[in-house]
Amino acid sequence: MNDDELHQRIDELVTEEHTLERAHVGRALSDTERERMAQLEVQLDRYWDLLRQRRARRAAGEDPEGASPRDDDTVEHYLQ
Repeated sequence: MNDDELHQRIDELVTEEHTLERAHVGRALSDTERERMAQLEVQLDRYWDLLRQRRARRAAGEDPEGASPRDDDTVEHYLQ
């Protein structure tokens, strides 16, 4: 997946996340919707992580194609 594809996928996920949030202003999400929101957050973290890896590899003079997606547990436990 190249940078443009990553940006496109991130935009799609953010749009879905915002649509879900806007549809529930003033009321709670259902269990299914909360689960989907959690999935969206993890997917977004994974795509952003992959994009950052690609940028770092490029900045270091390495091939960005060497970047690889990390597992959910890894990206969810980064310190910020």
